[in-house]
Amino acid sequence: MKATSLLRQATGANPTTPFSAAHKAYVQSLYRRYLRNELDWCIRRDIWRDRAIEIRTQFERNRHIANPRELAKVLQAAEEALTERRHPDPYKPPEAEDGTKWERNIPPRMFTKAEKDAALHGGH
Repeated sequence: MKATSLLRQATGANPTTPFSAAHKAYVQSLYRRYLRNELDWCIRRDIWRDRAIEIRTQFERNRHIANPRELAKVLQAAEEALTERRHPDPYKPPEAEDGTKWERNIPPRMFTKAEKDAALHGGH
């Protein structure tokens, strides 16, 4: 126990983090949503890659903000910018819900025993 506290003092490591794991997950999610949205706008990967680097630069520029109020303003502005730039017809994987292959081969309707008997014996 004493060795760990000495190690922390020697390295200058702070045992408490300024933001939670939930905050980190939120920022990662926001970053991924920005990248996916750009993929909806740019079909060519070389053009998209340049835009992805610009997005990463914007996120890195705000990486060291420690004031929660200032950070909340930055994140709110980022959410608003993402909402404004959202693609009207985003890409969806073919087998995902509402994709091009979604419910293409729907299984046939299951009939009840009475419906089967009526179909087999009712017409003859």
